[in-house]
This record gives sequence, C-alpha cells and structure tokens, in this order.
Amino acid sequence: MTLSRRDFVAMLLGAPMAMACGRQRPAPLPDGELLTPGKAGGHRLRDATVGDVRVPDDRWLTTDVVVIGGGVAGLSAAWWLDRAGVRDLRVLELDRVPGGTAQAGASEVTPYPWGAHYVVTPLRHHRAMLALLEEMGALAGADEHGEPVVAEDLRVRELEERVFYLGRWYEGQYLQAGATAADRDQLARFRAEIDRWVGWRDGAGRRAFTLPASAASVDAAVTALDRISFAAWLGERGLDSSRLRWLCDYACRDDFGLLAADTSAWAGLAYFASRVARPGAEHQSVITWPDGNGAIVAHFTGRLGDRVLVDHAVADVRIADTLVEVIAHTPDGVRGVRARRAIVAVPGFIARRVVAPLRTGARPAHTVDRGAWAVANLHLDRRLRTRVGDAPLAWDNVLHDSPSLGYVVATHQRGREHGPTVLTWYYPFTGDGAAARKDLDGATREDWAEVALADLSRAHPDFRDRCRRVDVAYWGHGMPRPRVGAVFDPALAAARAPLGPIHMASSELSAVALFEEALDHGVRAADEVLAT
Repeated sequence: MTLSRRDFVAMLLGAPMAMACGRQRPAPLPDGELLTPGKAGGHRLRDATVGDVRVPDDRWLTTDVVVIGGGVAGLSAAWWLDRAGVRDLRVLELDRVPGGTAQAGASEVTPYPWGAHYVVTPLRHHRAMLALLEEMGALAGADEHGEPVVAEDLRVRELEERVFYLGRWYEGQYLQAGATAADRDQLARFRAEIDRWVGWRDGAGRRAFTLPASAASVDAAVTALDRISFAAWLGERGLDSSRLRWLCDYACRDDFGLLAADTSAWAGLAYFASRVARPGAEHQSVITWPDGNGAIVAHFTGRLGDRVLVDHAVADVRIADTLVEVIAHTPDGVRGVRARRAIVAVPGFIARRVVAPLRTGARPAHTVDRGAWAVANLHLDRRLRTRVGDAPLAWDNVLHDSPSLGYVVATHQRGREHGPTVLTWYYPFTGDGAAARKDLDGATREDWAEVALADLSRAHPDFRDRCRRVDVAYWGHGMPRPRVGAVFDPALAAARAPLGPIHMASSELSAVALFEEALDHGVRAADEVLAT
C-alpha cells in the first residue's frame, strides 16, 4: 500500500473529510494495536503443503468427532454435541483465540466486541437459540402470545438508536426531522408491505422470512425475490424517498456489507420482516452484552474447555477407510487427528482448499462472496460533550452521511452514564471484496485510527481530546454477502449436504452472516452426526 494517510482517509471517507483533516493542526495519534484475526494462520495455511505430509506416530490424536473451525458455527456444533452427551470431541481453530467475528476484548473499564455485537430475541420456533439462552439464564418466561421474553437486563436499554444529521443528533434510525408528507406516506407504505410479508404463510404454514432461514418458506413467490435486487423491488413499488432509501441502504450495509442495489430482495426484506412476530408488532428486542456476542463465545468455550485447540491451521481433511483424517499445522509442528465424523465449519473458499473431496471438484462452487470490514475500539477517558437539544447518547449511534455504520457504546447496558467508556466503530466495504482486500493490504493501525477519528470527529468535535487509545481489527474476509441470486443458488443448497462422514457448517451456507444462521448450521451438522 502506497497511499498517504490523507489519501487513505479520502478513499474511505471522501475528499472533503481528507481536506478537513489536512487543515487541522497535526496531533499525535493515541496508542493502540492492529489485529488481523486469522491472517497469519491463513497465510500459513495458504503456503502449507497439501497431500504428502507425514505426521509422526506420537502426533496423532483419536476422537469421536473433530470440528474444523472455532467460529460461532463450529462452537455451536460442538456445544450441541456436548449437550447430547458426546464428550469425545475436539475443535480445531486457526486463530489464537476462538470465536471468529464474534471475538471480544476487554480493558480495565469494560469488555467490548470485536465484531458481532447482538442477537435478536428468538421466536418460539427457534429451539436451538432458546436452548442456548435458557442455558445462559437469559429467558424470563413468555408473553401473552406464547413468544419468549428475554431478561430485562439483556434487552437494549433506552436510548437504543440515534442518527447524526446536519450537526444534530435525532432519536431513532429513520430520520423524521424534515420529512415531507410524501416521505411519511412512503414509509407507511413500506411498513404495510413488511406487515403483509410478516402475515404471509405458504401452504405448509411457513412464514416467508424467519430466523433462521431454514425454517422459512421456499414457495415460488418467496424464492423469486432472490432474483432481483432490494433496490429494484423498492423501485417497482415507487418507493423512491431518499430517506427510505437511506434506511434500506443502511440496513443492507449493517447486516450484509452491501448496498440495496446489490442485495437480494429476499435478504433485504428478511432484515425487516424476519424479526417481527406478527403484523403490527414491534421489532423483536435486541439482546446484547458489553462484549457483544463474545459473551456467547465465552459460554461455549467455558463448557467445552480444553477440547478447543487454537493455533491449528487445518490443511487437509480426507477420508481414510472408515475414519476422517485431519492434518493441521501448529506452531510446534504438524499434528494429525483421526475421527469417526468431522464437521467443517469454515468459509467455502477455505473448505474448497482443505477438504479433499472438494479439491477434486466433487461440487460446483456457489455464488456467495465475502466482504471486508474494519472495526475500531476507541477508548475514551470521559464522556463526550452533548449539545443542547441533541438526542442523548444511545447504544447504537449512526452518522447519516458517513459510509461507516457509526458506533455502539460498550458501557451502555450497564447504565454507566459518566466516566471512561469504549466506543466500537464499524466500517463495511460494500464494493468488490477482492478489490477491497487488495487496496487495503498493508494499511497500518495509524491509517485506520486516523479514519475512525476523522469520521467520529464530525459528530463530536472533542473526540480527539477525549480518546486515549485506538485499537483496530481488519477482517479481510469478514462476512458472506447475499448478492442477487445467492440465497437460493442450487450450488449453495448442495454445499450443505454431507460428504460421507464429513458434515458442513457455516453461516455462509445461508449466504447471510448472522449469529442465528451460524448457530443453525452448527446445530444442523451436529444433528446429522448424532443421527449416525
């Protein structure tokens, strides 16, 4: 990477922001570090010899089930097996810490997320999610409709969301201030369309959109939505309000790392409709912890203990007679695992390299691509000043005119309104994933820190004065993305099927990077193993 820091700011935030930074008196950046989760291990895997690798006899381990990948899907599979009484299992994780994009960090002030930071209160059909929340002591009964209620301290406290626009903070995500009658009419029409889909049922009584997607309908009226973009679906209905379009673009950037013009209409509608219990109901409440979904990862790893093995770069998964043999590169040499069954819970581009039957073309590649993300955790020594008339600090704070997603506040759930805090800032790259990875290769922690500080200083002029540390994580292959045609791609459906004793599990198999999807595929693969 040869860009200057100012050019890097211009590339990510636009030339006006770079010019504004250039006019400011240069100031030293706060300390911090750059995390590139999985990059070193991934490059070790990329360069590893596949095939004729000899494992010394004393470096073999035998187990009933081996899980390749210690992200949410792999940990979910191991957790579900453990609940069912399968104790003889191992999870092999490429990185130095498990959790994938649900990893978390901590300071002396608070834990904080490094990626995924919430789940949605499940509806009563999602048995695995309910079992998990019950095991974590997070459920508090059911409502009058029989839907589960989550403990109050885990539901996002007020204020949940606010948006920064033209120098002011406004409550909520949709920008009501200055909306015209036409804007409000289009919002009402859009909500009516969502309600119609929430109430829709196919001949088997299945909803059009659910979490997880495996419980949703595959009726032709539903699958047809995957063949057009969300933006095209809006256009067909004359929904062209700039405020509504911004909301839909934001939703797609937030969950999918795409704009509405590139997102499957199925996925765009699912964002709004799958999280509503019945027509006219409010969105299901968001569940979060200070460390985001890292709290769930900690629950999984606490149960699994030393059966989770980190720093294991799996280079080969092959079938040998009645067993599966797994070859992994570790910091102290090569290691082998023999198991009766294997669950491969890694992205498709890795699985196609390491799983022997896939290397030989057993299945065609599916159309899901992966987008890049950056996450910064900014440590403040005290709270930012609030302008008179602004909506107060919320859990989720969105900058209307920024390509970033804004920030969440790690201390919000604990009701700590004063003193130090940590803000987690998210930046999705909505364009071509491979191009983004090429453009961003070599960016330093200082480059990223300058972008995050510049972005947040537009809403908080005192941000640089309050910030004492900026740590950054760059996720080059951060998430699968549901582009048009990806969700119901026949090759994706085929990719879920076992390859003999090798079972597949990854959120990519839904084309959507949500915790609920990763959990569902992990549990499905575990159920396949249990059935044998």
